[in-house]
Amino acid sequence: MNPEQAEHLGHVLRTRRTELGLSTHRVAELAEIDQATVVRLEAGSIASPRPDKLSRLAKALDLSGADIFALADYTVPRDLPALKPYLRAKYGHFSAEDVERIDAYAARLAKRHGAQLDGPNPGEDEAL
Repeated sequence: MNPEQAEHLGHVLRTRRTELGLSTHRVAELAEIDQATVVRLEAGSIASPRPDKLSRLAKALDLSGADIFALADYTVPRDLPALKPYLRAKYGHFSAEDVERIDAYAARLAKRHGAQLDGPNPGEDEAL
């Protein structure tokens, strides 16, 4: 992201936060990120913000994650993540053993129904 994009993203974030009547401290709490990160993003001084932080910030400010990613010059993935990385990201409190159990169970269900978890399923348009 170039400096102008970083400044524009910061302006959008700051404007929305102000519209909601939230402090940078409160937004940081809601997004589970450091307050300094919120301040630096709003100032346009972070050229490559982490996608996970942007996503949480968008949610905290009730903004479209896709719009925020576009402002940050990130492409929004069209496909979904594999089950294990998704579970680790969404449910970080699950143990590695729990994630393995869930993944194994999902694989058994997929096999029973003739689906693949790691590629296109029968009848899916691979061009999508």
